[in-house]
Amino acid sequence: MHLKPFIKGINGIIPGGVSIKDFSMVTETDQSSAKKILEELIKNNIGKKDDNVFNFLPGDRLKVALYALKEGAPIDEVSEHIGWRDFEGLVSEILVSKDFATIRNMILKKPRMEIDVVGIKMGIAMLIDCKHWKKNSSSALQNVVLKQVERTKHYVAKTQGSIAVPIIVTLYQDRIDFINKVPIVPIFQFASFVDEFYGNLDDMKQVKA
Repeated sequence: MHLKPFIKGINGIIPGGVSIKDFSMVTETDQSSAKKILEELIKNNIGKKDDNVFNFLPGDRLKVALYALKEGAPIDEVSEHIGWRDFEGLVSEILVSKDFATIRNMILKKPRMEIDVVGIKMGIAMLIDCKHWKKNSSSALQNVVLKQVERTKHYVAKTQGSIAVPIIVTLYQDRIDFINKVPIVPIFQFASFVDEFYGNLDDMKQVKA
């Protein structure tokens, strides 16, 4: 598969329906090639086909980006076509699929802080900071972790009887890592991380009211 139109095609993955003609215009390919790309996505459980319209969810754009990376597309080129909303959308979608109640862009006051995604199940909240950047130094990651721990403490102080776990989800991390017991999770491993979350709680930082 030619990856250039596939990468450009990330822009054509919009929630709702897209036709082959519209997708071919976005990818700057002929309609036959556009159809092949769309059908390849459907085959990989990204989107659904309804007659000649291809329907996508908010998280599908990032799924296409991750699929392109897996097929060998350059990270820098792929990253130009996705934004933080795509990233948060996929994180939220994964949590919903695992029966978590979710909140996006929660605002806390006094002092004002924002939490990208909150997932709550069985009385425990995941407080997630979505980092859509490339490679980061360990000192930069340390700083990200410290800020998320502060947000988590603020959340718990405002939420009676709560237990919360700060988590960082990244696009380019290659494996799950921990800084001060705070998990740094690559997005492609997030679903399995959620599946094993309760079994691994003792290894993670928990903030309690």
